Amino acid sequence: MLSVALVGAVFLIWLAVAVFNTRTSRVAVNDDGLPVSGATELTPQQHQLVEQGRYVARLGDCVACHTSEPSKPMAGGLALETPFGKLYSTNITPDKATGIGGYSLEQFDRVMRLGVAADGHNLYPAMPYPSYAKMTPDDMKALYAYLMHGVTPVEQANRPSDMGFPFNQRWGLALWNAVFLEDEPFQPVQDKNEVWNRGAYLVQGLGHCGACHTPRGVGFQEKTMTSEGSAGHLFLAGETVEGWRALSLRNLWTPEETAEMLKTGRNKHGTVSGNMVDVVQHSTQYMTDDDLMAIGIFLKSLPPGEDDLPMQLAQGPESGIPPYRTGGMAKPGEVPGDIFTTRGGLGYLQFCADCHRSNGDGVPNAFPSLAGNNTLQSQDPATLIHIMLTGWQAPVTQSHARPLTMPSFAQLSDQEIAEILNFTRRAWGRADAHEIRASEVSRARKHLDATADNHRPFETPRLAEMLKEKNAEQLVLGARLNIDTARMLPSNVGNKLNCASCHLNAGTVADGSPYVGVSAFFPSYASRAGRVITLEERINGCFQRSMHGKPLPITSDEMKAMVAYFDWMKRETKPEDKVEGRGVGKVDQTLIPNTENGKRIYAAQCALCHGANGEGVRNAKGEMVYPPLWGGESFNIGAGMARTYTAAAFVKRNMPIAFGTHFPLGQGGLTDQEAVDVAEYFTHMDRPDFAPKGKDWPNDKKPADARY
Repeated sequence: MLSVALVGAVFLIWLAVAVFNTRTSRVAVNDDGLPVSGATELTPQQHQLVEQGRYVARLGDCVACHTSEPSKPMAGGLALETPFGKLYSTNITPDKATGIGGYSLEQFDRVMRLGVAADGHNLYPAMPYPSYAKMTPDDMKALYAYLMHGVTPVEQANRPSDMGFPFNQRWGLALWNAVFLEDEPFQPVQDKNEVWNRGAYLVQGLGHCGACHTPRGVGFQEKTMTSEGSAGHLFLAGETVEGWRALSLRNLWTPEETAEMLKTGRNKHGTVSGNMVDVVQHSTQYMTDDDLMAIGIFLKSLPPGEDDLPMQLAQGPESGIPPYRTGGMAKPGEVPGDIFTTRGGLGYLQFCADCHRSNGDGVPNAFPSLAGNNTLQSQDPATLIHIMLTGWQAPVTQSHARPLTMPSFAQLSDQEIAEILNFTRRAWGRADAHEIRASEVSRARKHLDATADNHRPFETPRLAEMLKEKNAEQLVLGARLNIDTARMLPSNVGNKLNCASCHLNAGTVADGSPYVGVSAFFPSYASRAGRVITLEERINGCFQRSMHGKPLPITSDEMKAMVAYFDWMKRETKPEDKVEGRGVGKVDQTLIPNTENGKRIYAAQCALCHGANGEGVRNAKGEMVYPPLWGGESFNIGAGMARTYTAAAFVKRNMPIAFGTHFPLGQGGLTDQEAVDVAEYFTHMDRPDFAPKGKDWPNDKKPADARY
C-alpha cells in the first residue's frame, strides 16, 4: 500500500514540477506591479516591517504567479498549464472570505514551510515551499505583515483546479513531504563570510533557483537543496524542464556580470531567455545591488561539476572580450563554409542571419552571438527547439523598457527547423552534438501547442529549395549578391547598402518588396524613365539610386545570376496576376507629417539598429551591420526610399524588426501616422545628390513627395 501511495505522490510531484516551470508569461505593467502599503493606522515600526516584507515578497517573486489581472494584484487566478489540466494560483490578499486574511502567523508559516493550508489540505509544490522553508523567522514575519497590511484585500474566490483523476488527489503529497521535504530554516555556513551566506540564502531559499536548475530525483524532488553535503555538487547543476534546458549556474561569470544580468536582463554575454525572463522582470531587477552581488559571489564560488555548462547565454562580439572557442567548425568571425551549399545553411541565411549575422557574431547590445553560445554546445537541444517554435522576448526592466523579441518560427516545417538547428550546432556548437530529427521538433510542437503566424496569406519562398534546381550554383550566387552586395560588388555600390537592406531576407518577406513574381512584370513602362524598361535596367536603377553606384554590365555573370534568381522567384506568375504581398503596401497620403514626433520615434525604435545620428551600426571590426539612414554612406535623393510616403509604407509593415511577434522578423507595429512622421524625419535628412535627376519624369507628373 505504501508503494502505491508513493507512486501516486511521484506522479503528483512530477506534475507539480511541470506546472511550476510553465507558469504563464505576461507583459509587465509600467510600474513594478507589487502593491504598496496604503495602511494609515500602522505605527512607524509596523510600516518598517511591512516595507521589509514587501522586499521579501519581491525576492520570492510572489507577484509573478499570484497576479492574473494587474488591477487585482495578489488575487490569484493565473492559469498554470499542465499536461493533465490546469491549476490556478490562489488569492493571497488579506480578504477574509476568499484570501488569507484569516491566517494566523503560525498558519502562514506552516503553508510556507510545509505546503499545508489553514484548512489542512496539501499544496502542490507549484508553490515552491521546499525552498521557502529556508526562510528566516524574521523574513517570514515581515512577509506576513506585508501581505496582511500592505496589500489591499480583494474578494475573488479561488478557482478549483481542473485536473483529472488521479492527479486531483492531493493526499499523496503528504507522503512525498515525509520522504523528501527539508523544512529547517537556512543555517549559515560557519567558515563563509556574511556576503557569501547572504547569497546562499537568497539562491537556496527565496530565489528558489534550484526549482529549475537542480537535477531531479526518482520522486521528482530536487536532488539537493543546498551546495553543502555529499550531494552538494549537484546543486544548480542543470535540468531540463518543460522544453527548456535550465543549464548549470555553477561558477557563473564574474559576480559583477551576474549582478548586471539579474538587474537588466542582459550583460556583455547576452540576454536571458525562457522562464528567466519572468524572474528578471518581476523579481531580480528590483533587488538591491548588495543582494545581487551576494548572489554573484555565491554562484561564482560553486566549483563546476563534470560536464557542467553555464547558463543558456551567448558571448557577445564586443571588443575587449577574449576570443571564444566555438567547438564547431566555424572559426570566430568567419562565415561557415557550407552556409551556401546546405539546406540548413541557406535556411539559417534566410531566417536567422539578419539578427545573428552570417558569421554568427550577432549585433552588439542587441542580438546575441552564436559563436561560443553554450546552449548550442549542450547535447540537449530542448531550449533551441523551444525558442524556434515559440519565440523569445527579453525582459522589461527599468533600464530596458522596450524588450527585443524573436518571433515564433512555427511557420517552418519540422524538417526545416531541424535542418537550421543542425547547421547552427555544427557551425557554432559542439562537434559531437547529436543530429536533431524532425520527429523531435514535431513532439515539441505538439507539446507546446506551437502554431504558425498567419497574419499574412503569403508563402515565404525557401532559399533552401534552390539546391534542387539544375542551375543551383547560379541561383545561390544571385541570392548572395542580394544579401552581400556592397562587399561582392564594390565597383558598383557607392554606399553601405545591400539589396537586402530594403528587399528583406533576400527578397522573401511579404510587403518587404519581395521578388516573388517580379520578373513576370518586365519589360514594363516606368514613369520615372518615361519608357518601357527591362528587368536588367530596373536592377541597375537600384545600383545607381539606392546604392549610389554604377550600373552592372548587362552581360556579366553577376547580372545573369541576379536575373536567374528573380526568374526562380517568379514561379507561375503571369503579367496579369496580382501577387499577394508584392511591394511595400500603402499609407494614407493625406496624413500630415509631424517631424518632431518622427524624431522621437526614431530615437525610441530605430536608433538601436541605424544609429543615434543615422550613421548605421557597425560590429567590433568596424564593418557595417545595419545601414545608415542618412549621410554620405546612405541612399541618395533619387532612391524610392527618399520619398516620404514610400518610406512610410515600408516602415509601417517592416520596421522596427525584433520589436513584435510577426514572422519572420518580429517586424512592424507602428501606426500610419507614426510611420509617416518617422519617414518624413529620416528621408529629409542630408543625403547624397543624384546627378542625372534632370532626366527623370519626362512624360509623367512627378509624385508630390519626390525629393526633386
